[in-house]
Amino acid sequence: MTLVGADVRVTFPSLVRTGTRYLCLLGVVAGTSLSALPLAEAAAKPLPGGLGPCVPGNCPDGDYPPINNGGIKYRDNGINIYVGGDFLVREKASEAEGRVVVLGDFDQDKAAGVSGVYNVGEAGVGSRVAPPKGADWLTAGGNVTVGSGERLLAEDGVVRYAEDADGTILATKRKDPDAAKPYIPLRDELTAASQCYAHPEGGTRTPTGTAVHAGGETLFRGDNTSMLQVFNVDFDLVGGSGGQEGIRFEGIPDGATILVNILGSKRTINTYSGTIDDSSQLNKLRSRLLWNFPDATSVEVKGTGQFQGSVLVGNQASMTTVSVPGMNGRFFTTGSLTHTSSASGGGGQEFHNYPFLGDLPDCATTPATGEVKVVKTDEDGGEPLKGAEFELWRESNGVDGLQTGGDDPDTKVGDDCVTEAQGECAQTVPLGTYYWRETKAPKGYERPTPNVFGPLELTGANASEGVSVPATNRKKEEPSVKEGPVTVHKKDQDTGKPLPGAVFQLWRETNGTPGLQRGGADPDTAQGSPCTTNAKGACRETVKPGTYYWVETKAPNGYELPDPAVFGPLVLTGSDVALGASVEALNRKERQPDVRGSLTVVKKDGKTGRPLAGAVFQLWRESNGTAGLQTSGARRDTLADRGCATDGRGRCAFQGLTPGSYYLRETAVPDGYVMPAKRVSGPHKVTGHKPAKDVTVTLTNQRGGGKKGK
Repeated sequence: MTLVGADVRVTFPSLVRTGTRYLCLLGVVAGTSLSALPLAEAAAKPLPGGLGPCVPGNCPDGDYPPINNGGIKYRDNGINIYVGGDFLVREKASEAEGRVVVLGDFDQDKAAGVSGVYNVGEAGVGSRVAPPKGADWLTAGGNVTVGSGERLLAEDGVVRYAEDADGTILATKRKDPDAAKPYIPLRDELTAASQCYAHPEGGTRTPTGTAVHAGGETLFRGDNTSMLQVFNVDFDLVGGSGGQEGIRFEGIPDGATILVNILGSKRTINTYSGTIDDSSQLNKLRSRLLWNFPDATSVEVKGTGQFQGSVLVGNQASMTTVSVPGMNGRFFTTGSLTHTSSASGGGGQEFHNYPFLGDLPDCATTPATGEVKVVKTDEDGGEPLKGAEFELWRESNGVDGLQTGGDDPDTKVGDDCVTEAQGECAQTVPLGTYYWRETKAPKGYERPTPNVFGPLELTGANASEGVSVPATNRKKEEPSVKEGPVTVHKKDQDTGKPLPGAVFQLWRETNGTPGLQRGGADPDTAQGSPCTTNAKGACRETVKPGTYYWVETKAPNGYELPDPAVFGPLVLTGSDVALGASVEALNRKERQPDVRGSLTVVKKDGKTGRPLAGAVFQLWRESNGTAGLQTSGARRDTLADRGCATDGRGRCAFQGLTPGSYYLRETAVPDGYVMPAKRVSGPHKVTGHKPAKDVTVTLTNQRGGGKKGK
């Protein structure tokens, strides 16, 4: 975004992306013409978001005034202090001049027995360039909390907050859930820029000068030529035994930008340099001097000096502690900030509102994101493991290690991830410090202890390649599995009588498909050999816990094979192995075929054996359960045929008889023969076996009387 007014041009490259709130940063209000705004000259390549220069307001025509306590003549609507985490006010700290934006909480809790006042926006002593009246002087994406007996003063401005405001706040208070939303993108942009200034394309930026730590000072000697003077420092700027030292620059051309990259994870500056009246050489370099901490998680600026120049802290997991009497320049940290006083010194520590007008490296093409990955493998064999579940967390609370609970946890990033066949989970994220947390192990594996993998430091130096961490799992030890019985009981369907002689095969469920499959490409598994039921009608196998089926392959003699002949499922679990599992299998007797027999009586002469015609017989069926033939009374046997006379061959046949016992009763004899003393013969058993057999009974008569007997 470029604003043009008179002969002055100011470029704010990323403000256009974030909407109306950034227009407020620029001091644009309804009905105001952009071309009518008085603008100050700015660098062609400023900090991200157009941060650094004065934003109208009413900007000074030239240099900002030195530290003073005079009246307010100028107004600057630019952000002077940006904090990506929390802003903590402690001990005897007193003022933060200029606009303040905090993505997290603003927490004021000063020491007991000191002044309880903390000024934001307008300072009693400073450049005395304050934000416009009615503008947002303090913005917080979380809570604004002021300790008991203390006061937060922003009397001519607005304190805008997203969550809650507690304590005495003398300002126009406005609760706005989206208070910090327009400023959130700046955090990643500042992180990326900080990395780019120090580590272009993954390396270290080429210095144009040297930094020598000796003689109670650090001397930065430039090349007296380059308009961007670059210094790389990998040590603390402290004197002997950690005391104060001076800071001095030589060989810096007029109008040159100075970029000091202070490298390392923990850095301290302890200095007496810098003055109130802008008489020192260091003060004169202030508006074009940037102190860049790209990697540090801990930064401390202390001493008795008026620290000069703007500060950029790029690690979002960092904590910066400031206790010098004055910080003079823009202060931008993507992490958290503690404004405090030294334990032994006086109070009144202040941030003063001064612009940054330097011309920095163009980092438009530097990646602000990279990939963080976890690779899950088997601890013993190294094979990739599918099915592990992970959460990605970002270090955000300034406490070493991962905190997932409590009042101030780190920040969970994105959705949960489940490793695929290659065993990987990956996310593309902004630069910062990350942890992968395993929440569920792959099937058959133990979740490791600890289950957190990291930290993974994603920086500008490694963003293009990304960072990864290995994570291994150990297979679960198989518990000792007890065995138990699975039994089938074979019984007669009608009587419940145990049936021996049935043959069964046991099958185990192994293919994951409900029911028993005995064929096809993926059948279940037969267990052991076939079993024949014993005298108690039982078959039993002792097996491990699982799901089983008994299949009857042969029925007992005289019984039908049931359809279906599968009995189960029988589920044997680890908790019931002692009891086992059983099933009852019933069989029905085979149906007998409808076979009928016959009985033939042959009558002969008792002396000659000659066939006799004319003998008459009744056929009776045994039916009352009493031995012998009963032809009368209530319980008589059954008359099956009333009479049959023998033919010329002496034969009389009774056909189509159901199986059973029968009696022949002779009722008439041939002429010339007498009735035998025993007229009834039998019982004669007629069976239904195939093939049917004819029952033949031969009976005789004796001559006598010359006439037919009855």
